[in-house]
Order: sequence, then C-alpha cells, then structure tokens
Amino acid sequence: MTNPEYESCRPPFDAASIERPDPALLTYYIIASAMTLVAFPIVIIPNLFRYYTLKYKFDDKGVSMSWGIVFHRQTYLTYRRIQDIHVTRNLLHRWLGLAAVAVQTASGSATAEMTIEGIRNPEALRDFLYAKMRGARPENETDAPQTSQSDSEHAASSSTDEVLTLLREIRDEISQLRTIGEKPQ
Repeated sequence: MTNPEYESCRPPFDAASIERPDPALLTYYIIASAMTLVAFPIVIIPNLFRYYTLKYKFDDKGVSMSWGIVFHRQTYLTYRRIQDIHVTRNLLHRWLGLAAVAVQTASGSATAEMTIEGIRNPEALRDFLYAKMRGARPENETDAPQTSQSDSEHAASSSTDEVLTLLREIRDEISQLRTIGEKPQ
C-alpha cells in the first residue's frame, strides 16, 4: 500500500529524461559475460558496444531506440502500434536494481519489437507507455477540439443504431434466401 503523502511529494515521471540506460547495466553486462567463462572476450565486446551506443528517445508520437557502431540499428515504435508491455527482471537485474521493459506490437513476431534495458523505475515507464498507448490518436485524426459528452453519446448512439439497422437487414435477407431455398419446385 502506498502512502498518499509520499506520492504527492514524488516528482512526476518524465520519460523524456530517459536517454541512456542506467550505468548499472554495464555492470550487468560484465557479470553476465563473466558467467560465460572461456567465451568472456567474445561476449563482452558486443555488450560493451551495445551499452556505449544505446540511446532512447521518447517523444509525443512514439519511442525510439538505437545502438551499434558497425551495424547501426534503430527501432521506432509509435504509441498507437503498441499492443503489450512486459517488465522483466532476472536475479542479476534485481540485485542491481534494474529491469527491462519489453514492448510488443501486433507484428506477429514471437519476441518483443523493442526491449528498453537498464531502467531503474520500470513500473512508472510501463504506466507512461500504457497511458500513451491508450491515449494515442489514429494518424488520420486531426487536432480538432474534443466534442462534449452529449455529442459523443449521440455519435455512439447513432453508430449503434446503424449497426442494428444493418444487422436487421442481413437477418431479413437470410430469411428471404431460406424461404426461396425451401420452396418446392
């Protein structure tokens, strides 16, 4: 249970302030590479390149992640494409106070499209992404002023009426087809 007084004193979460992973991620990479024993030099070099080149950028439309020197890779996901967000922590992550936030889209891939590594406050980032995901507008929607509650209720009611009318027409057509099919010839 959280203390409401503490919550009001805490500064609001600012995703735009996350531009690089936490320095503890380098420690994580070194420990994880050391666990490979003989393969340590082979494993640590790509991890060092990844750590030193990894950058994040959160803007109004989406989140961007880039890394790499020789093989530079950049991923950009708009908030409207995000389908699911998972926070993962293994034993080393928990010991170092880190987490990874996996962002998935409806691309049909079994893995996450983007994994934001080296995050100290993953729950706040997850909540931020969910809020942006739910509040994202379609691309073709303009910045028109929002309609009043009664206007939106009227629009929802008229669209429901249209759907009901269409369903009734389909029902009547099917009934007519059945009647035609059952007539003796």
